[in-house]
Amino acid sequence: MARTRDDFRSLSGPEKAAALMLAIGDEHASKIFAKMTDDEIRELSQAMANLGKINSEVVERLFVEFGDQISSTGSLVGSYDSTERLLAKVLPGDRVNLIMEEIRGPAGRTMWDKLANVNENVLANYLKNEYPQTVSVVLAKIKPEHAARVLAVLPEAFAMEVIMRMLRMEAVQKDVLDDVERTLRTEFMTNLARTSRRDAHEMIAEIFNNLDRNTEGRFIASLEERNRDSAERIKALMFTFDDLSKLDPGGVQTLLRAVPKDKLAVALKGASETIKDLFFSNMSERAGKLLREEIASMGPVRLRDVDEAQMLMVTTAKDLSAKGEIVLADSKAGDELVY
Repeated sequence: MARTRDDFRSLSGPEKAAALMLAIGDEHASKIFAKMTDDEIRELSQAMANLGKINSEVVERLFVEFGDQISSTGSLVGSYDSTERLLAKVLPGDRVNLIMEEIRGPAGRTMWDKLANVNENVLANYLKNEYPQTVSVVLAKIKPEHAARVLAVLPEAFAMEVIMRMLRMEAVQKDVLDDVERTLRTEFMTNLARTSRRDAHEMIAEIFNNLDRNTEGRFIASLEERNRDSAERIKALMFTFDDLSKLDPGGVQTLLRAVPKDKLAVALKGASETIKDLFFSNMSERAGKLLREEIASMGPVRLRDVDEAQMLMVTTAKDLSAKGEIVLADSKAGDELVY
């Protein structure tokens, strides 16, 4: 849960304005927005979207500062949804979409500030399809260290074309610069904001991965009744303890070295015979014998403890996969390994 902001002094000017806009309600805020420029709306919208929860006492102090005689307005929560809902009351839909996609995208007041926060590989992948003259303008406007990183990952022949144009570049006309900036905003930044949004099914699958077995089963069953397609998609995205059976021998041995022995014993206590056989077959005879004896001597183990141990193994496997130390195969045929 996000921390409540309860220190009035910690609020910046834009954050105070954002809190005020949220507190006065849609009707009054819409009249203020209607008199603002696009840049002002973008800056204020960014502050609103990132504001989080504000303590009611801070809200009251804010109104005192602004001269309003209001005793209490309750807590506020600034979010992308509340900001978009408010903007939609006063601005055309296409303008709202553009503003929201910009504030969801890389941070920065101007287009060039935003580009500074775009990964060089992402930016180069877009620029390599543009005219060298256009790319030379873009690289001349961003910081030299960022331009260097972008230039280094562009195709070499194309990069040299860009360098030659930069060498011959004179003062860039304002209309040319405006045209480049407009293209970046409407084509690159808009698409970047859209593609950077996390898929809802992936988010739910990640959450479900961290539920205990019984709770996860209840939610999946309920979801299947309401939306079978979404349930199937989420199940396909989830990586469960049973999916460890898809690890190759090298991956199993790497995971065995990374998981504490006591947690391994508890996890395998509640595992299927298939999973047990997989792990035992990748141990030395002596280590396997000791682990079997430890499991047998445990007696009854709480299901919650088994779930926690198995979840630890899944999380560890994901961490190792992210580091490139093991490969987690999934159900997609295109991701199967060929030996």
